[in-house]
Amino acid sequence: MEGNKKSVDSIDEYISQFSPEVQEKLKKLRTVISDSAPEAVEKISYQMPTFALHGNLVHFAAHSNHIGFYPAPSGIEAFKDELSEYKGAKGSVQFPFEKPLPFELISKIVKYRVEENKNKAEQKLKKKK
Repeated sequence: MEGNKKSVDSIDEYISQFSPEVQEKLKKLRTVISDSAPEAVEKISYQMPTFALHGNLVHFAAHSNHIGFYPAPSGIEAFKDELSEYKGAKGSVQFPFEKPLPFELISKIVKYRVEENKNKAEQKLKKKK
């Protein structure tokens, strides 16, 4: 699946590349992220659906056997206990297709990242003054 992905300009276009089952998971994930970060802006970054608010918040992507979720290393670290059942790396986690997506946990991670990015933006403003 990954090898034949073409360059995309929107999240809708990205999602449309996948099977109906994967599209359904991606659409629900997108909604959960959007509901958890209503001020965030959608874009494509690194050829992945991305939500940004004072910088990138989270990315997600469909792969051959899982959906990758990329909330930055801080988002993984803050929820490492809850994420321990999933494969992952420093800034990513893999949600296998055969398991339901943990939407409540994803929402908590997104909200954490919103607060983190807002705090960083406030600190930058204070330094400029």
